[in-house]
Amino acid sequence: MSFSSRSAMENVTEKLLLEKGSPKTNKLEQIKTLNLSKMALKHGDLPVKLLSRLQSLERWDLSGNRLQELPKNLKLPALRYLDLTNNQMEDVTTLESLSSLEELKMDDNFYITISDSYKLMVLLPKLRIYNNKDVSTTASHLRYVFSDNLRTRIVTVWERSFSLPDPITAGKMSDLEKNFVNAARHQVKFGPSSVSDFTKWRVEILAKEHLRSLTQPKEDFIPKESAEATKNCIISSPSKRKRTKLVTDDKVILTPHKKLRVNALESSAAEDSPRKSRRVSLRTDGAVSTPTRGQARTETPRKRSKSQQLEEEEVRVEQKKEVSKTKQLHRSQYTLPIIKICTKSQQPVHLKPLHVLQCHSKQDSSGDFSTQLWACAFQPLSGSSGCCSESRLVATCGGDSLCVIDCETGMVMKKYKVPGEEFFSLAWSIVLMSRGGKAPVQPCSILAAGGKRGLVKLIHPRNNVAYGEFRASRKALSVLRFNHNQGNFFFTGSYDNKIIMWDIGGVDSSYNFKVVQLLVLEVSATPLHICLPPTSPGSHLLTASDDGLHCFNTQLGTSSSTKSRSNEMEITFPIYEEEDKEHDYHTIDGLSFLTDDIIASKSHMHCSIYLWSWSRTRSQRPNKESRSVCAVVLAELQWASTNIPYLALNTCPGRAYIACGDDKGRIWTYHVTSLPKNSFQIGKPIPPTQVLEWPSPTRKGLGLTEGPSINSVAMDPELRYLVALTDKNMVIVWRREDVNSEL
Repeated sequence: MSFSSRSAMENVTEKLLLEKGSPKTNKLEQIKTLNLSKMALKHGDLPVKLLSRLQSLERWDLSGNRLQELPKNLKLPALRYLDLTNNQMEDVTTLESLSSLEELKMDDNFYITISDSYKLMVLLPKLRIYNNKDVSTTASHLRYVFSDNLRTRIVTVWERSFSLPDPITAGKMSDLEKNFVNAARHQVKFGPSSVSDFTKWRVEILAKEHLRSLTQPKEDFIPKESAEATKNCIISSPSKRKRTKLVTDDKVILTPHKKLRVNALESSAAEDSPRKSRRVSLRTDGAVSTPTRGQARTETPRKRSKSQQLEEEEVRVEQKKEVSKTKQLHRSQYTLPIIKICTKSQQPVHLKPLHVLQCHSKQDSSGDFSTQLWACAFQPLSGSSGCCSESRLVATCGGDSLCVIDCETGMVMKKYKVPGEEFFSLAWSIVLMSRGGKAPVQPCSILAAGGKRGLVKLIHPRNNVAYGEFRASRKALSVLRFNHNQGNFFFTGSYDNKIIMWDIGGVDSSYNFKVVQLLVLEVSATPLHICLPPTSPGSHLLTASDDGLHCFNTQLGTSSSTKSRSNEMEITFPIYEEEDKEHDYHTIDGLSFLTDDIIASKSHMHCSIYLWSWSRTRSQRPNKESRSVCAVVLAELQWASTNIPYLALNTCPGRAYIACGDDKGRIWTYHVTSLPKNSFQIGKPIPPTQVLEWPSPTRKGLGLTEGPSINSVAMDPELRYLVALTDKNMVIVWRREDVNSEL
């Protein structure tokens, strides 16, 4: 084995690290890449105190040295890539402290076995690429499925032969742990004999965890067994928007019933683009305001002016608030300070309509104003290029098609169609693509979409490839969501009242992938929205439905782990106290985080949007019988008066903005930079920052198009663009007025 001329006796000093690191700097804390390869380094040559100053280090090359292990407790929070090729590694458990590692190279380490490789996949929770291969699926199986099987067998050993001593003393517990761990190691047999060393190692860890859980019990919720009735797999005919009767007219049905077809899947390749979509002309004056006009729905022809509408809404709000003002003064147990919300701009933005597109038409018909559009989302920034061009791309779905649109040009860059499908939801994520050989892995943006067939379509838009699909449910899918911290973790909500957590892994150069089911959450109604707390996306999940808002524990690999769980608690709202036969406020059809702690949510029959604290709400002790807590409401925002459900809101945390459409084509926007003290107790909702009026596009020979329902809105991270989807096959793109100067 040959090494460079640099002597191994030369210490690793700050000067050496600055010399070998990049970018060139005089501070260790700013180094992102470090090359210490072929220096004949041994374990003792790596000073932990000095290396721990490399807080920004992302890539570290230690190949071609004489390392048998790494220093224990070495903390490098930003380290994502480590090359230990051609060393003498033996003890892989010393890598456990490098918990942010995503890619690891261990080739040409003679003493490393398959059991050691499995240990690394368990010890490093974010490891996806190992020796240039995508191991995310195998790693998830070992961390969760394999470990759950071992856990079941360990519990059996305990229940058959062991019990806690009485009284419990340190000496007795030490002897018990020794005997129990030894028994578990010898009696638990699972997996192939070639990895028996890994199995015994894992059994020892899990056995100690189980014993600790008995003496130091945590307040974990015990999931209920799923009822046999939920196992019925007959395909139903869901209606994306539930039928609701207006008070003024019992015969009005808001939306046609959507029937599922049971015929075989007819897939089609993603269509090549870019190409111009069909667009509806905007008024030549470019004005955002709209003249007096009737309601969007032809069943209600009565016309009202804008001022009359706002007056009626204000009267309704004031009447309801006067009735409940006394109650509200007693609901909040907190005295709220002025809450500052971090934002890049303290000034509201000014948005102007830019494009109105018809890109989901049936058979590309210009006369299609009936296809309902349901979901839209901007492509996330990969972080590798640092450019903002990606945030111009928005994905939209409705009918049998999914489109990727450039917001600036109005071009449909990609279009994907599945005859007979009706897409209800979509979600973006960034996964790793392994390219084989010694080529480094690269992140790639993928798009998942699903609808009435219960199938999830996986698409790589950049390469124009619809590379796979898998069945998530035998009923229609209502909502999709990725874990923003771990892009291969994926949630699907369906009409059989279930949310399933999947690991979809990454892809290789041939687009091979594997899907593993990790967890099933039993919901009391069809999930409408799924939210993951920004600071703890791996431990909790919030889901909104027609039966309220519920919180689930989604942490994997714990001693209480089970594949099927019921809700941990229900979160209720003050408006629930005013329910009667005609007013049911339990349908939560809008849900999104504005900050790491503040959540915006709404019910369509309540003409307000609540802003409430996630941390303060969760810190309360749930009611023992109902397992419910009341949301700690910080403020109430004035919204439209409507009976139309499923008009989703969205947030732009970077600009502290909330946006929500209504049933008249308007978009209500709120710039929330701070919350005034005790704003909720005042009993008067905060008015919107701006209401964007329907831009009144014209149809050839038919005149102005009246405002439809705005089903969904999306904003890019910098709020350069706002996109709205309607129930009349129109995509509206709004642009911030100062964007031209930035492009």
